Amino acid sequence: MTALHEPATMEPPPKRRLHRLIDELPKDEIRAAERYLEFLCACQDPLIRALESSPEDDESITDEEREAVEEAERAFAEGEVVSDAHVRINLGP
Repeated sequence: MTALHEPATMEPPPKRRLHRLIDELPKDEIRAAERYLEFLCACQDPLIRALESSPEDDESITDEEREAVEEAERAFAEGEVVSDAHVRINLGP
């Protein structure tokens, strides 16, 4: 006898099949599966869909903005940046 929510066939419900497949995944594939499932969930988010379908920024970058980006990249490459966690510790909540 089958449960009310299960079809009459012996095929398990889709979520149960997914759980079984996850349990059978090789350990080195778990992170890839996690990222893909996160992607699928994010695709349902209306904000994410709106951002993905919005037109690309068509404004050109100014010399001042380009210099700021170059300075930030240089500081990062030279290890002059600190993590946000470090800033929170030093500045408080």
